[in-house]
Amino acid sequence: MKKILITGFDPFGGEKINPAYEAVKLLPDQIAGAEVIKLEVPTVFGKGPQKTVDAIEEFHPDYVLCIGQAGGRSQITPEFVGINYVQARIPDNEGNQPMNQPLVEGAPAAYFATIPVHSMVEEMKKAGIPASVSFTAGTYVCNAMLYCVMHALATKHPTIKGGFMHVPYATEQTVNQPAGTPGMNLSDIAKGIELAVKAIVENETDIQTVGGETH
Repeated sequence: MKKILITGFDPFGGEKINPAYEAVKLLPDQIAGAEVIKLEVPTVFGKGPQKTVDAIEEFHPDYVLCIGQAGGRSQITPEFVGINYVQARIPDNEGNQPMNQPLVEGAPAAYFATIPVHSMVEEMKKAGIPASVSFTAGTYVCNAMLYCVMHALATKHPTIKGGFMHVPYATEQTVNQPAGTPGMNLSDIAKGIELAVKAIVENETDIQTVGGETH
């Protein structure tokens, strides 16, 4: 049986919950015939990615999908690329705030996700879940997770496919946000993740779609 490691961050930035791991907890133990391994990781530079890499070494999954919160986004967004750069707008959960520096000295400028991001989006959209491919994972812990995990896969585990996906605020998180702040029910976020995993397991290569940005 194939295995997929799915990680989700703990709450950060003053929030009481993080929809990333709250949704991961709602996932079934098998999706499309693949065993699901769920892991909560700290929103901490270095420690979050390292806990994920340690789990890769322990469980030897076929796929790795890391989930993070992108408050303000209205869709579930698989990330296309992670960059070797960090600029922390706020401190992480241990007070670290690295600025204007590479994540891994001497490593490539960027890594592309190796999971089928366009197939994931189409699978979610077919089920009525708002989704799109994102071409920036930011410069905070989420991008650090994507980049560092892809670096580990590229250098030590080239047969494992990996990537990262951002999810919106859970609906209850928007109560004290400005009017119009997007949110999504946790059950819909979990359904989106489940559909994305189904696409990962069932698509060895990605589909070709019209997409991208014009700005």
